[in-house]
Amino acid sequence: MKDDDGDRRLLEMARNAMERAYSPYSGVKVGAVVLGADGQVYAGCNVENATLGLSVCAERVALFHARAHGTMEIQAIVFTSNHPKVTSPCGACRQVMLELAPNARVLYGDETGVKKEWASPLDLLPDAFDGDWKAP
Repeated sequence: MKDDDGDRRLLEMARNAMERAYSPYSGVKVGAVVLGADGQVYAGCNVENATLGLSVCAERVALFHARAHGTMEIQAIVFTSNHPKVTSPCGACRQVMLELAPNARVLYGDETGVKKEWASPLDLLPDAFDGDWKAP
């Protein structure tokens, strides 16, 4: 269900979260929020590390934050960035979104408003690995 005013509020929250990003290596700041079916909103920002493999994206921080607080159903994921080319989630975030928020709308926006919307994470990751397999 689309709610332009609600989407704008979520985008503003994501932009606020972006300001808390820790990105001394790339300079790229990303903020994200997830909206739970219970109406709760959880924020996240990217946190880099000198050992790049230990860095974590804002989208995953927000999803993990929601899960840690008991929110199991996510309605929307909204993210933003200070970099003009960061306009879609990375592959790792897409996979986590698919598993933890398979029915969520995914939105990207900047200071002027929502710019992109995907109906679900599956639109971002077609033919995704879903873990639905059994060992022989």
